Amino acid sequence: MHNIKAIIFDFGGVILNIDFGKTSRAFQELGVKGFDDMYSQKNANPLFQHLEVGKLNEEEFYDAFRKATNVKITNQEIKFAWNALLLNYRNEALHTLKIIKDKYRLYLLSNTNIIHQQTFNKIYTEEIGEGSLNDYFDKIYYSHEMSYRKPDKEAYEYVLKENNLSPSETLFIDDSIQNIDGARAVGLQTILLKDGMGIEDLNL
Repeated sequence: MHNIKAIIFDFGGVILNIDFGKTSRAFQELGVKGFDDMYSQKNANPLFQHLEVGKLNEEEFYDAFRKATNVKITNQEIKFAWNALLLNYRNEALHTLKIIKDKYRLYLLSNTNIIHQQTFNKIYTEEIGEGSLNDYFDKIYYSHEMSYRKPDKEAYEYVLKENNLSPSETLFIDDSIQNIDGARAVGLQTILLKDGMGIEDLNL
């Protein structure tokens, strides 16, 4: 890392603990087959990509999911299973963000969706109890609100341009290699968080 003035953080797996396996198992219990081929940390089929860039609203997603899987399940059952991957906030990560906020400009860039956003905001309120996730960052960028998702270059360029950031002076931190590769392609400095690593382990 050299001459870093701003840091862009991923969310799931970095700030919020997640477990894709929980959602996969929840859908299996509902009779959905092959969910891992539809959605995982490394891949999202067009249905989920459209949800993550805001092309589908919540109701449209539920209808499209039922059609794609040919399984008769309710909106609430889909929502519960889809949210199962969202666990708890990493207190060490939040503490680190507080410490470095005066040193860098901080941003969050997350591939997410309106359904998950409602739930992880609720989890924050239940666990932290004051303020919001916005308190830790200069600005937060969610894919479904900006209409771009990682690793597409437009997602990174959107954040850089809106905040007048130089790629060479900006660090991007993520736990998915495909997102790291996308960031490197637009000139960002990067750190890939491997299993067991947290941002508190980095010399930021």
